[in-house]
Amino acid sequence: MSGRDEWILIDFWSSMFGSRVRIALAEKGIVYERREEDFPKKSQLLLEMNPTYGKIPVLIHNGNPICESLNIVQYIDEVCCFAPFLLPCDPYERAQARFWAHFIDHKLHSASIKTMAYETMEELKAAEKEMVEHLKLLQDELGEKAYFGGEEVGYLDVILGGFCTWFTIYQDMGSFSILDEFPKLKAWTRRCMERQTFSASLPDPDQLRELVHRIRRRNGIE
Repeated sequence: MSGRDEWILIDFWSSMFGSRVRIALAEKGIVYERREEDFPKKSQLLLEMNPTYGKIPVLIHNGNPICESLNIVQYIDEVCCFAPFLLPCDPYERAQARFWAHFIDHKLHSASIKTMAYETMEELKAAEKEMVEHLKLLQDELGEKAYFGGEEVGYLDVILGGFCTWFTIYQDMGSFSILDEFPKLKAWTRRCMERQTFSASLPDPDQLRELVHRIRRRNGIE
């Protein structure tokens, strides 16, 4: 990687998907320029760099756009082939990390949205039950390790790390204590938040809470 490399991140402050990219860049010590989107409008740059989906985050490396956060984090680790390494070297462990990353985005995230966008208490209870089941599986995967990556932060820590601030928001919207019901995940969250690379990359909880309430009022949920 050249010392003249240019990194630009098209992002939105509250996005857990953008947060994980910011964490990965911070863990690798990459200096980058951040371009904040003004949603619901989409900038011309975003539409040019991601014409297929028009979604953030997009990482532009030396003029070349990389889209989708899971893909972006892997790209960062592969291009910046120096410690700390995020993806495991072992092919099986690497495949497992990718499997659980997919689970987070397609199972946990889907359930979490339902805990904030529901019409009846029955829907809320069903969403909470689903989320608890997913978090239990993730806690089992973490086991007794300090991080999902072992003794050091790894790929899966970065991927789930984007949700750290959001856990308290999901809890506010529902009727159960996410982290207190999962002590190992709670300890993991604390360890992550003690790292500057995580805490400085995540949205402020109060601002996030205000944003969620504003969206819910606009959508007639509260």
